[in-house]
Amino acid sequence: MARILLIEDDKILADSLAKFLQMHGYQVDIAGSYDEGAELTLDNRYDLYLVDVNLGDGDGIDLIKALRLSEDQTPTIFISALKDISTIARGFDVGAEDYIKKPFDPEELLIRIESRLKKKEDREIKYKDLEFKGGRFFKKGKEIQLGEVQRDILLTLLENKGKVVPKDRLYQLMINPSPLALRVALNKIKKKTGVDIKAVRGIGYVVD
Repeated sequence: MARILLIEDDKILADSLAKFLQMHGYQVDIAGSYDEGAELTLDNRYDLYLVDVNLGDGDGIDLIKALRLSEDQTPTIFISALKDISTIARGFDVGAEDYIKKPFDPEELLIRIESRLKKKEDREIKYKDLEFKGGRFFKKGKEIQLGEVQRDILLTLLENKGKVVPKDRLYQLMINPSPLALRVALNKIKKKTGVDIKAVRGIGYVVD
């Protein structure tokens, strides 16, 4: 069951959305403020964030930006009554996967959520003592905590096992790509999973 954190200061809307999503098989936690949302992300792991841009005690986009800087790459959908292009652009700049404007049909939101989560949950991979299922990596049955970018990079490498994956393809999976950022991400993946990722000079990386 996918777990969603809904950060919304309109209690009536938050409660109705949570009930709607729970009816469709999702586990939903509600945070009614910026601070409460930030606190919940420290103690829990979520598959998706639904975040209102205008929170009473802060800016939802700033919250996600701060989480991204702390290596939390959880997929995010912003919800907001604001319709100006600059706000939408800010949302995507911090790595949002989608943006939906109020008022909206809950069914439309459901479609967007299912589309976003289905991409990874449908895939299953086994590599030595590592397994990917339900959108998560496990080593010897124990879940490994990987950020969204790290998870996408490892998935891409494992799905192309034995083939060199060009650096440019891995850059496309990153929010702020650079040679240094990619090396840091790969080192973290190797440390957390034990997977031997080899560099092919001037081309890319490969997992045998």
